[in-house]
Amino acid sequence: MSTTDVLWTFLLGKRIGNAPPPMFLKFRSSEIFILSTIVIAVFTDMFLYAMVVPILPFALVDRAGVKEQDLQKWTSILLSVYGAALAIGSPISGILADRSSSRRAPLLGGLLTIGGATALLMLGRSLPVLLIGRILQGLSGSLVWTVGLALLTDTVQKERIGQAMGYVTAAFSAGALCGPLLGGVFYSGAGYYSVFVLGFAFVGIDILMRMLIVEKAIATQWCPKEVSVSGDSAHQGAGEEVKDSASAVNAQAPSEKSKVITTDPIPTFMGCKLPPMILLLRIPRLLASLFGCFVQATALAAFDGVLPAHVKNTFHWNSTGAGIIFLTLVLPTLTSPFFGYLSDRYGGRYLTTFGFLATIPFWVCLRFITSNTMGIKVLLCILLCGIGFGLTMGLVPLMAEIDHVVALEEKRHPGRLGKKGGAAQGFALFNAAYAIGIIVGPLWAGFIVESGGFGMVGWSLSILCAVAAVGTFCWTGGRILLKEGAGAGEDAV
Repeated sequence: MSTTDVLWTFLLGKRIGNAPPPMFLKFRSSEIFILSTIVIAVFTDMFLYAMVVPILPFALVDRAGVKEQDLQKWTSILLSVYGAALAIGSPISGILADRSSSRRAPLLGGLLTIGGATALLMLGRSLPVLLIGRILQGLSGSLVWTVGLALLTDTVQKERIGQAMGYVTAAFSAGALCGPLLGGVFYSGAGYYSVFVLGFAFVGIDILMRMLIVEKAIATQWCPKEVSVSGDSAHQGAGEEVKDSASAVNAQAPSEKSKVITTDPIPTFMGCKLPPMILLLRIPRLLASLFGCFVQATALAAFDGVLPAHVKNTFHWNSTGAGIIFLTLVLPTLTSPFFGYLSDRYGGRYLTTFGFLATIPFWVCLRFITSNTMGIKVLLCILLCGIGFGLTMGLVPLMAEIDHVVALEEKRHPGRLGKKGGAAQGFALFNAAYAIGIIVGPLWAGFIVESGGFGMVGWSLSILCAVAAVGTFCWTGGRILLKEGAGAGEDAV
C-alpha cells in the first residue's frame, strides 16, 4: 500500500492497488447518502440557474451596458441559451457517463463547470462573458441530471425508484423556488456580489457531498458481503471492476451471453452498428415517456413567457406580485415523493395519464382570467395550483418509466446498450426532451398570446396534454393492447 494509491483511490472513486477501504465506507455507499448527494446536486444546479433570473436585467444594464430597449431581447437570449446548452450537452454527457469507469468522475467534472459558470456570471461585465456563463450552466445541468440519475438507478432498488425520482423532482422545485427568492433578497439587501457568495456556499456543500460518495459497485471491492449492489443487473455499470465474489447479481455464463448476442445481433444501418442512444429511440414505450416529459416542460416554460406580462396588464401587479404567483404553480411539485411512492406501488400508467387529463379543465378555464377582481385572482391561484399538481403527477412516473425501459432492454438484449447498461444515455434523452420543452414553451406561448390571447394559450396546452395522455395510457408500462407480460417484451427493439 502507498500514499499514492490512497490518493488516486479517493480522486478516481475506485480502488487503486492495495488501498485500504475509505472511512465510513458503508455509510458513504449507502442508498440514503447517495440519494441525498444527488438531491443536493440537483437543488444546487437549479438554485444557481434560478438565482440570477431576478438580477439579470440589472446585470445587463449596469454591468454589460445593454440599452433599455434591448433588455427584453437579451434577457430572453440568456434564458434560452441555458436550455440549448442543456439539450446539446445531455447526449454527450450520457455517452461519456456510460463509457466512464465510474459515475463519480463525470459528476465531479460537473463541479468544475458550475464553478466556472458561477464565477463568470459574478465577474462578467460584457455580453459574451455572461453568455458563456449561462452556456456553462446548461452544460453543468446536463452532467448533473444525466449522470446523477444514472447513479441513482445504479443504487436504488427498482421497487423504490419512483419515490427516489420524486425526491429529485422535489429538489428541482425547491431550487426553482428558493433561487429567485433568495437571489432577489440578497441583491436588494447586500448587493450584486452577495448573491454569488450564497451560490458558492451551496457549491461548497455540493463539492463535499460529491467527493465523499462511493459507488456501491466500487464498495464491493472491499466488503462484497456488506455492501450489495442494486438489485437489477441492468443497472450494474461496474461489473468488470467488481471481484468475482461480489458479482453474483451479474452472474451469467459467457456461453449464454454470447448465445444471446449471436442470435440477436445489434441492429445496423448501412453496415454500421447503431449506437445505444439510437437503439433506445426506436422503442415506442420510451418515446411516449420522452414526449410526456417534453409536454410537461413546455407547459411550465410557457408560463415563464406570458404569465408575468398577463398579471401585470390585468391586475397591475409589479415584479414582486408576478413572482409570488408562481408559488401556486411550483409548490404542488413538492409532493413529488408521494406520487413517486404511488407509482412504485401501483404502476405509472393510470397515474401519469390521469395527471395529464386532470390539467385540461384548468387550462381551459384560464380564458376567464380577464378582469381585475379578487374572485378572478383567487381563481387564477386555484387554476395554477391544479395545473401544478397534474403535471407533477404526470412527470414523476415518467422519469421512473425511463429507468424501467432501459433496464428491460438490457435484460432482453444483454450488452447491447454497453457495459454499463445505457442508463445514463436513457436519462440523457430525458434531459434533452425536457430542455427542448424549456426552449419551445416560451416561444409557443408568446406566438399564441399575440395571435389569440392568453385564453388561447390555455386551449392549446390542454390539447397538448390530451395528446400526451393518450401516449402515456397506450405505452406506459408496456403496450395496453398486449396482454400483461407480453407488452414489455414486444416494446423493446
